[in-house]
Amino acid sequence: MVVEKKRVPVRQPKYQKIAADIATKIVEGRYVVGEKIYARSSLASQYGVSAETARRAVAVLQDLEIVETTKGSGVVIISSEKAAAFVHQYGDVQSVQELQNDLLASVAKQREELTELEHTLTQLIERTDRFKATNPFVPFQIVITEQASHCGANLQTLNFWHNTAATIVGIKNGQEMLLSPGPYATFNVGDTIYFIGNESCFERVKNFLFKN
Repeated sequence: MVVEKKRVPVRQPKYQKIAADIATKIVEGRYVVGEKIYARSSLASQYGVSAETARRAVAVLQDLEIVETTKGSGVVIISSEKAAAFVHQYGDVQSVQELQNDLLASVAKQREELTELEHTLTQLIERTDRFKATNPFVPFQIVITEQASHCGANLQTLNFWHNTAATIVGIKNGQEMLLSPGPYATFNVGDTIYFIGNESCFERVKNFLFKN
C-alpha cells in the first residue's frame, strides 16, 4: 500500500526574515553605508530570537556582502545596492512560497470537503438501505387505460401472479380503494393498480397489461 506523504506549508526561516528586514531598512535609508548596526546580542533581543538565530541572520548578510563583521568593530553596512538586490529576490521567493501555501491550503480544503461528501453519501446509502429493510412493501402503481389488455377479466383468469411475479395489494377506482382484492377482482379503465414485487416486476406488469 502506498502511503501518501503529508505536505506541509513552506515558511521562511526566522533568520532569513531578520536578514531581509535589516536589508529593507538599508534600502529605505534607515541604515546607511558605513554605519555600524546592532551587535548580534542586541539583534537577538530586538527581534526576540536566540543569539544563534541572530548570528545566522548576520551571516546571511555577510555572505551577500551587504555587511561586514570584524572582531571588535561589530556589524558594519558596506552595500546598499546588494541589500536592494537581496530584498527583491527575497520578495520573489516569499511570493512563490505564499502561492504554494495557498495552493496547499486549497487542496487540503478540497480533500476535507470530499471526505465530508463521501461521509454524507455513505450515510445516505445506509439510511436508504435501512428504509428498504424496514419498508420492503412500498408498492408500485400503474393506471389502467383504454390501451390496456385484459380489461374486465378477473385475476384468477389472468393468472396474474404467475405471469408477472407481482402481488396486487389494492385496486383504486375513483375514490374507492379495494385492499387485498380476491381472485375474482377485475381491472377496469381508470383503475389504479397497486402491487409489490422485486425491482423488475414493474416492467413485467406493464408489458403484461399493455401488450401490443
